[in-house]
Amino acid sequence: MVDLNTAMAAAAAEQKRRSSDGTQERKKRRTGKDMGIEAFDPVTYVGKERADTASMWLVLTFSVVVSLLMRYVLMPGTDPEKSDILYLLPLAAIVLIPQVHRIVMPERFMEHYTRGTWFKSGFLHMFTFLALSFMLVNPPLGDIVAPQLSGEWTVATSDGTELVFANDNGKDGEITWTVAQGATLSGEVWLMFGLADNVNSDGATVTVVLDNNDASNQELASNSTFWDEHFEQINTGRTLDNTSGTPNLLPHGESDQPFAVLLSETGLNIGIHTISVLITEDGDPWENTRSYTWTLRIVEELPEADDS
Repeated sequence: MVDLNTAMAAAAAEQKRRSSDGTQERKKRRTGKDMGIEAFDPVTYVGKERADTASMWLVLTFSVVVSLLMRYVLMPGTDPEKSDILYLLPLAAIVLIPQVHRIVMPERFMEHYTRGTWFKSGFLHMFTFLALSFMLVNPPLGDIVAPQLSGEWTVATSDGTELVFANDNGKDGEITWTVAQGATLSGEVWLMFGLADNVNSDGATVTVVLDNNDASNQELASNSTFWDEHFEQINTGRTLDNTSGTPNLLPHGESDQPFAVLLSETGLNIGIHTISVLITEDGDPWENTRSYTWTLRIVEELPEADDS
């Protein structure tokens, strides 16, 4: 016979022994050697870090050289209409990165490079080239965009003392001017707008062509002194219905280039008048161009309804 206390003590001792044996077995199974983990080798680790650092600087240098060749060798001789090659060709140079490593890097570095190295190097080249090319083609290192409309464009008439602006702001590319029955748009008719550029807004050449509804084409020149001579009238002029202020033609003030083109000295007839504006600029390295097409629609007011 075994009393209860002896049986409980024996059971506790057996459980403790099993728990100790299980812990030792688990520890043995979780050793790094049994799990396939390689032992840390400081010499190998340092060699791999040096190889990765050398690869990074090689790719950065490669990207800088490719970007400079694109900007100062390939770009000046490329037609702006076919400018896609300026980005596709340098990005395609990613395939040359492994070969460049094999030519430049010593053998002790090459043994550390894997497919992961080429993957990381490709992304480093791509983003470095995109950042550098953005810097090289924009001011102050380049200029490949022509000046653009700085604000609104408008049409105004002048009787020699006062300027009257159209009610429309021209944001939709069209201005409608309503005249009385049997009348025309009388007086001097001026096209007014401003150009903005991030380099030299005063270096653009603007050509304006007026295509009347009578099928005639007229190339018109800008009046370089109109804004200075009529500065106060432009700022204090009124619109046709006198319910709103003058249009915001030069939002950036002195930074914008003002233009005033005389469309007609004696007025315009009722109908549709198409205004074509061509902007050219000697950029770097291309000649930059931009064009606008606006419509001036002159219509008669509707006759009053007969009350009878």
